[in-house]
Formats: sequence, C-alpha cells, structure tokens
Amino acid sequence: MSTSVSTSMSPVIAVFGAGTGLGVSVARRFGREGFRVALVARRRERLEALVEQLAGEGIEAAAFPADLSAPAEVPALVAAIRDRFGRIDVVEYGPISGEQGFTAATELDAATLENLLPLLLLTPVEVVRAVLPEWTERGDGAFLLTQGYSAAQPLPHLSGVGPVMSATRNYLYSLNAELAGTGVYAGTLTIGAAIARSEMGEAAAARIEAESADGPRFPIADPDELAEHYWDMCAKRDRVEQFHPESLTRD
Repeated sequence: MSTSVSTSMSPVIAVFGAGTGLGVSVARRFGREGFRVALVARRRERLEALVEQLAGEGIEAAAFPADLSAPAEVPALVAAIRDRFGRIDVVEYGPISGEQGFTAATELDAATLENLLPLLLLTPVEVVRAVLPEWTERGDGAFLLTQGYSAAQPLPHLSGVGPVMSATRNYLYSLNAELAGTGVYAGTLTIGAAIARSEMGEAAAARIEAESADGPRFPIADPDELAEHYWDMCAKRDRVEQFHPESLTRD
C-alpha cells in the first residue's frame, strides 16, 4: 500500500469498468508509475478483491461500486473519487462486458440501441464533463476510451454496439481536436480481439472451444500489452487512436 506521503500529490487514474482483464492491467501499469487508482464497476466484492490484489503489489487503490449505465449518477461518483483521492488525472473508460453482445444489422431495433446508449455513449460524455473543468484549470489530464473494432470498421453481423461506439468515437475525435494546446488529451484504443483474463475473453474462448476446428477464430489480446499501449498514449499524446492488433486500420 502506498504511504501517506503520496496521498496529497501523487497522480490518480480512475478506471471505469474495472475488471480482471484490461481494467486491472491498466491499474497495475499506471500504478507502477506512482499513480493511485480508483476502480469503478458494479460488483463491490470483485472490486474489493482487486483493491487487495493491487495493495499486495504496493499500489494504493480504492473501490467505487457504481452502475455506469446511469449517466445521471456520474457527477456524484466523480465527486466521491475526488473526496477520496483529492484529484483525478487520468480516466480510462471501458466497461464492456458479455452483456453488450453484437446484433446483426438486419435484426437491430430501437430498443436494443436505446439499451446500449447510456453505458457506451452518454456516461462517457458525462464523465468528461465532470473532469474537464479540473483538467482545464490544471492544464493537464487524459481521457482514454476503450472501443471495439466495429466502432471504426462496420462489419456484417457485428452491429448494435458498433453504431453506438462509433458515435462515441466521433465525439472523441472532436474532443481531441478541441483540446489541442490545452495540455488535456483524449485518445481511444480500438481493439479487434478478445481480451484474455476478462469475462468477455473467457466467453469468447468458450465459444471457440465449442465450435468446430475449422470454425471462425478471434485473436486474443494480452491485457498487459493493451495497458502498455495506454501508458504510451498517455505519455506521448501523439495520436488520437491506437489500433490493436496494430495491423488493423480503418478501411
């Protein structure tokens, strides 16, 4: 656990959608650089287990159970993180779980999109609104958005989350350009793979195991490698978007 010396001045990353895959890897990567960590997700027990795990590695963390599909609760959530840590320097937003599955475009309806909008579009916008005044005043801050490849490249049978994430990606690009020269950064990591050690990654692996040997295959990404992308993006601030695998680009 970090000592009290760090509590007033050391930087803070808030990981929204923290889980056993990318979330804890991001927490660990930034924690190695001296960041304290706010972990935000729905399940208190899992968050507290991650806090304990990070504490064992010398990283100060705290759990903030919250429903990220409720954008109206964001201001109070961000205020609670500030009350605990005194500041927020970086936000990583990526609360994708197995509940946000793909839908074929031919089967898509308004209700499906409406259910996806809060978590994938409305809440990240509210998070930025809540942290931006602090960052603008300080002249520093970073918002890191995790997205799936279908946000950048429409794919048959993989609609639903894609159209909603593409709207958020559009917003992120505008935000990045508007913040140029202010010291505040916004960037997105666009992932065309299942993430190992995550709920979605485990579900994908189970599906692959159940399919025939000549069935479709989906690459598996190491969350530590993804977290390294985020650290590099945050440190260099030289690109709006990073694709993983890096061979992927927008068509």
